[in-house]
Amino acid sequence: MDISTVALPQGFQTAGMNCGIKSDTSINDLALFVSEQPAVAAGVFTQNPVCGAPVQVSRTRVGSATARAIVINSGNANACTGAQGDDDAIRMTADVATELGCAVEDVLVCSTGVIGHFLPIDKISAAIPQLVRQRETSPSAIAAAARGMMTTDTFPKLAMREAIISGQHVCVCGAAKGAAMIAPNMATMLAVVMTDALLTVDEANAMLRTAVDRSFNAISVDGHTSTSDSVILLANGAANIEPLNADTRDSVQTMLNAVYLQLAQAIIRDAEGASHFVSIEVTGLPTSADASQIAKTVAESMLVKTAIAGNDPNWGRIVSAAGYSGVVFQQADVSLTLNSMRIFEKGVPLQYDEQKLSRSMKDNYDITIRLDFSLGNSSAQFWTSDLTTEYVRLNSEYTT
Repeated sequence: MDISTVALPQGFQTAGMNCGIKSDTSINDLALFVSEQPAVAAGVFTQNPVCGAPVQVSRTRVGSATARAIVINSGNANACTGAQGDDDAIRMTADVATELGCAVEDVLVCSTGVIGHFLPIDKISAAIPQLVRQRETSPSAIAAAARGMMTTDTFPKLAMREAIISGQHVCVCGAAKGAAMIAPNMATMLAVVMTDALLTVDEANAMLRTAVDRSFNAISVDGHTSTSDSVILLANGAANIEPLNADTRDSVQTMLNAVYLQLAQAIIRDAEGASHFVSIEVTGLPTSADASQIAKTVAESMLVKTAIAGNDPNWGRIVSAAGYSGVVFQQADVSLTLNSMRIFEKGVPLQYDEQKLSRSMKDNYDITIRLDFSLGNSSAQFWTSDLTTEYVRLNSEYTT
């Protein structure tokens, strides 16, 4: 989206700058998100037991109603760094808390970048007073914060939705980063979403998880669950709306769902080396879990991803990936459509123009795979990218 049109919810400020983690001083590597009043904080994090110190710190601080800020560095994941990594993560939050005049427990922290390197914590600490002073409400300030989160991303990822709820203007705005090491149950991606809606801790937790299940847990670049992934929701109630009822809760959930999905899809559109954005639709399963499992398996098949990169309608790879997903079905239960062309019907291949379909894949950045089953009424959507030689180059040269 046009980042110049992004507005922060009421009572929030952001900032971004370079503190010296990245040698190019024109590239931001530090970001800050601040609520001027206490906010409810909810979060979901990587399920990888090998996780960064910031994940461990922030996990203990979400679920509160007094959060004030999130500080983020990029270029260094502060993961697999032992006791020093823990101390450095806590020091980042303490430095921000000192500048804001709040409790250290009210500041969350995230880091992203190379694993296994100690933070240049003195550089970060020296920059935090300036970072806090620079915080603003302007579109340029949210863009600066979004850039401060980026590693191999090629553009800042921002999303916003607005609505009138109970007669008050309510806003949801978020920033995310991520381009590789992306898999469901989170990955090397970060997202901060802010709203001025009035939410309880329980509401924030439930609404966050609903939105994440439909967005960040429905994307995959390479199937690699990382050490650092964190998605945090801050709700400060500055819009002064009354406590949510069923209708207003649905309105806020709809905005959250839209922001999270836009951010998640932006990550796939920025996937390292990708030449296609792939939407996978699976219908007709007994449960949504079954549909999601098939979609995820297809999305993470290296053979499917390389076929798409080569504009090769090698549909047997798609059907066979569904077959090894662990969901029980028979060949006659499934039909396949690729880019609106039906090529497999109830277990039987159809005649189609292979060259025409290949040209369609080559000429379109967006690819759609649709698998229709005849076993139920549940469905799922999933998004992924293709796998190119550029992805291999980028990730083979990442640290050297």
